[in-house]
Amino acid sequence: MDGAKIPVLDFSGEHLDRERGGECWELLCGKVREACETHGCFLLMYDKIPTSLREDMLVAMKALFDLPEETKSKYQNPKPYRSYQGKCPVVPLHESFGIDDATRLEAAQEFTQLMWPQGNPAFSEILNSMSSKLLKLNFTILEMIFESFRMEKKNYDALVRDSTSIFRIMKYKVPPRKDENLGLVAHTDKNALTVLCQNDVQGLEVMTKEGRWEHVVVPREAFVVIVGDALKAWSNGRLVAVKHRVVMKADRERYSFGLFSMPKEGAMIEVPRELVDKEHPLLYRPFKFADYFSYFVSNISDDALEIYAGV
Repeated sequence: MDGAKIPVLDFSGEHLDRERGGECWELLCGKVREACETHGCFLLMYDKIPTSLREDMLVAMKALFDLPEETKSKYQNPKPYRSYQGKCPVVPLHESFGIDDATRLEAAQEFTQLMWPQGNPAFSEILNSMSSKLLKLNFTILEMIFESFRMEKKNYDALVRDSTSIFRIMKYKVPPRKDENLGLVAHTDKNALTVLCQNDVQGLEVMTKEGRWEHVVVPREAFVVIVGDALKAWSNGRLVAVKHRVVMKADRERYSFGLFSMPKEGAMIEVPRELVDKEHPLLYRPFKFADYFSYFVSNISDDALEIYAGV
């Protein structure tokens, strides 16, 4: 069975840095925007994050999830989607942690210390290094989207300055039966932009514009980039927040991790004037991202953004 035909973009090689602002860069910016407009996601080849670091991260994750349940359950956070999640009746195959600002070494060390009171400096270094590199990549992609819309640099700088990140670490168990294979329920990401990485066990599915589920074959060396609700609203609906889920069909465990960039507490999402015209009337009123996120958590629905912020 073929996978969904989502775009594959290549950021490898030196041209991304050397040609910033040049013809090659502009062309790539256009491809990024097109992929986000037509599919809401794309696969990305990127050689600035060493394969060895990815492998180290996956090995470290296995050690983390192999810890006793009582140890993992110590990780609690009042904010949604951060605390350790496991044994959830809706998605019994799914386990996860969400770590705020793992790009700060202190935050990575704090999480590690909780899981390994006896110390595990290698884990915190891997966690901090991987999240930092993914955040840099996340910002590069956002910069490319801004440039493709011919937005002023100050708009991009403001977005970066007003952003924070969650690093999510996920495990999916082997389903006990073929008809109990839902790893993660269908959803759109609420944040701005997500960059995901996984082991070689497939499972990601995206919904096409026609409403069909198609599985995405992710090459081992590729990253998956997904547009979230915050970016969809900011772009006046030009960029698509794609609905996706995880379905487990393999007889091995699936591990994935991702960097979710999102507006800071108190940051406003507002459609720039440049993105409103006759063909694109205003779709979303200005709103505080934190308020929308709270609304979604209390009123989980597929069209939460439209209900909450739609004009």
